[in-house]
Amino acid sequence: MTLALATTVALSGCAEFQTAVDSTARRGAKGVVAETLAIQFPAVPKEMISPFTDCIIDNASSSEIGEFTKDTVVGTDEKTAALIRDILSRPETVECLRSASTNGLAG
Repeated sequence: MTLALATTVALSGCAEFQTAVDSTARRGAKGVVAETLAIQFPAVPKEMISPFTDCIIDNASSSEIGEFTKDTVVGTDEKTAALIRDILSRPETVECLRSASTNGLAG
């Protein structure tokens, strides 16, 4: 019984740590995505950069978030823009953007 409790507590701590790491990585990735959108995607209206960034991050895989996080150190390039274009082409991202633009127009 004690072992089960200790294991549960340890796993809970690991889950909390993983959540914190994921949250930190996503915050860093948002900066890279926003910067890349502003520089390499001039068709994105300035007021939509934040909603675009949120939709991209929300629909990126863990490994894609990792790629964006690496770009915080090495800088952005065409590979960053290509990854953003790929995520933007996904149906889930398109739907997110549609919802964000509708909410933005309503607000």
